[in-house]
Amino acid sequence: MPDVTKKPSRKRGGWSAVRPRLLTWEKSALLALVKELYDAAAENRDFIEARCQLEDGGTVLERHRRKIVEQFFPARGEGKLKLGEARKAIRDYRRATRNVPGTAELLMTYVENGARFTHEYGDIDERFYSSVETALDELAALLRGEAREIYPQLRGRLAKVEQMSDGIGWGFHDFVADVVWRLEEDLGRQ
Repeated sequence: MPDVTKKPSRKRGGWSAVRPRLLTWEKSALLALVKELYDAAAENRDFIEARCQLEDGGTVLERHRRKIVEQFFPARGEGKLKLGEARKAIRDYRRATRNVPGTAELLMTYVENGARFTHEYGDIDERFYSSVETALDELAALLRGEAREIYPQLRGRLAKVEQMSDGIGWGFHDFVADVVWRLEEDLGRQ
């Protein structure tokens, strides 16, 4: 029988073990490490380029927007609805750039494309609607907080999403209408 009075041993490694070693490295060694990470994976390249703003903000934003739209309406074929990949594009952009208005724009893109997809193809499934609703909730939270100043720019697009969702089941339209109405109540009089 295991001894339950013993404290679990602390996992070795992790950032707290790596950080002190990196602090001793020369700048050229750190740059070489970043270059190796950059070369190792496309995801690393995207992150480093976005963080360093090598491209203008609009190019980085557009690249992430395309990743979202591609899941709903690809250039060829039908949407694969890999919603996790679309949501990952939003998370990656936010983490790399820390750009709140851009993140709000990507959430709006996700919600618009989700509403358009169900409008064009009919009822989907609960997972789909839940994902779009969660993105709309995140967008609403940003608009009530850090992205308050961009609500006027998104107001018409939100109204269009509400209009597009009319007649859609699973409580989707009711949810969208409620969020849009509350946003208008909270922010429409600015």
